[in-house]
Amino acid sequence: MDVVFWSRIQFAMTAAYHWLFVPLTLGLAMVMGVMETLYVVKKDEFWKKTAQFWMKLFAVNFAVGIATGIILEFEFGTNWSNYSWFVGDMFGAPLAIEGILAFFMEATFFAVMFFGWNKVGKKFHLASTWLTGIGATISAYWILVANGWMQNPVGTTFNPDTVRSEMASVSAFWEVVSNPVAVSKFCHAVTSGWVTGGIFVVGVSAWYLLKGRHTEFARKSILVGGLVGLIGSGAVMLSGDSSGVHAAEFQPMKLAAAEGLRDGGRGAAFTIVPGIKVPKMLSFLATHDFNGFVPGINDILNGYTDNDGNYIPSVAEKMACGREALDALAAYRELRDVDPMTAAAAKYVLLDNAQYMGYGHLEKPEDVVPPVGIVFWAFRFMIGLGMLIALVLLLSVIAAWKDKLATWKWLFPIAIICIPLAYLTGQCGWIVAEVGRQPWTIQGLLPVNVAISSLSAAAVQTTFFIFLAVFALFLAIEIRIMLGAIRKGPAADLKNE
Repeated sequence: MDVVFWSRIQFAMTAAYHWLFVPLTLGLAMVMGVMETLYVVKKDEFWKKTAQFWMKLFAVNFAVGIATGIILEFEFGTNWSNYSWFVGDMFGAPLAIEGILAFFMEATFFAVMFFGWNKVGKKFHLASTWLTGIGATISAYWILVANGWMQNPVGTTFNPDTVRSEMASVSAFWEVVSNPVAVSKFCHAVTSGWVTGGIFVVGVSAWYLLKGRHTEFARKSILVGGLVGLIGSGAVMLSGDSSGVHAAEFQPMKLAAAEGLRDGGRGAAFTIVPGIKVPKMLSFLATHDFNGFVPGINDILNGYTDNDGNYIPSVAEKMACGREALDALAAYRELRDVDPMTAAAAKYVLLDNAQYMGYGHLEKPEDVVPPVGIVFWAFRFMIGLGMLIALVLLLSVIAAWKDKLATWKWLFPIAIICIPLAYLTGQCGWIVAEVGRQPWTIQGLLPVNVAISSLSAAAVQTTFFIFLAVFALFLAIEIRIMLGAIRKGPAADLKNE
């Protein structure tokens, strides 16, 4: 229960709380964009009033999400100052672009979208609605570029003079921006937001149908929200496949933990639940080859040969190289001004072993194994709940399209229950992504015990409980406002539709 634990749990709490708002923002942006497009194309006031209702809920969610995101970014400096120093030149770039470009874009057009219905033309207002959603999506991209670099640090080099990881060129910047891990995480996160937004619209509309209120509004909202969610579900599956391949390539320990795979091999089976396996499926998902080699936890600890015939050193070997790099760094910094030749030799040794420098901070090889049980079950909840939500979205669209909602009332309570399940699914996804890469803040380069600030555990505990109380209050207020708006329903002239 030291400062590392409290710093981690405080950041986890803040990130998990922030992610309650991001996916709904991304999903509702798509839904209300489609609805307003129908209004402009069909010139039907019904779609205007429908879009305005969902826009009201979007606005409440959007406002609280901004506040939590700001707190999250400040915590990099307060609780993780060594991390911020080490990666500041790299990590700051995408976050600065996100703030300057995406945040101001969505904030500007949000004002026009929410307050400009009777002040600007229909087409300009429609453009503002879409640009608000595009701004939120671009914002997510730059944040996930930063996160993707932590998972797969590309495009940077270690500078022993500044003890920082730096981008040395424009091409290095584009390597960071096009990082395959960042791209797949972006696609996965954004489209999962479409699923959350879609099932939220379907669930709220199902509640109206249970109450016998706003039946036409609910039916058409289910159709639009369900289609957005279904498209998102398909995209989530595709991006999830690429995420699995990237995990196998860049973070094999995460994949092994997610599968509970102690000993790997060729033709590895995928575990649905303990005792039920699909032969060779894990190899196919990880390598797109039914006989591909997938390393297990013990293989990674002891060293193995990958599918390309390359020997991957054991963790103990990496730790030895890492300690050699750290010793060389200390020697270089001590001697660079008094003995340039010896310092140059130390620098050569340092750069030759720099890729394993983070391992030099570990105490024992087993430190690289994340909490397997947490990652294993979070992965299964994510997949299982995601499939359930996709099925409910499909059935809801069919019922709305074929006008069977009146006879499929059994579906309504399930759709309502799926709203909190969608949030749980998203949280499980982030547990797999972040807990699965422990003990690293930056994969292979910087473990969490080195990344923290020089704070006392008591200081972090204090802020943790303050944030917990504030977040709980904000969440209660937001839920109350959202439920109040839902109970009130859409505009008065839609009450009988």
